[in-house]
Amino acid sequence: MTHVVTTACVDAKYQECVAVCPVEAFREAETYLVIDADECIDCGACIPECPVEAIFADTDVPAEEEAWIERNEIEALDLPIAEGDSPVLA
Repeated sequence: MTHVVTTACVDAKYQECVAVCPVEAFREAETYLVIDADECIDCGACIPECPVEAIFADTDVPAEEEAWIERNEIEALDLPIAEGDSPVLA
């Protein structure tokens, strides 16, 4: 199992989740984050840190957000590791 960032992160891109991730699983797009499924260790530390509640276990993603499961998997391959110090866009 892995975790997935969903729509609520778009144009918010808070970095609290990045700061607590022990394995650098977050990848950074211009206006949102995604999680690299190959790096995520399913610790769940990121979930309570997300102020917009955009992170879910892949088995708990709401039906209307399921496209984000594949989106995280695919986009994470080409994006840089999130450093946790990007400006918040909210």
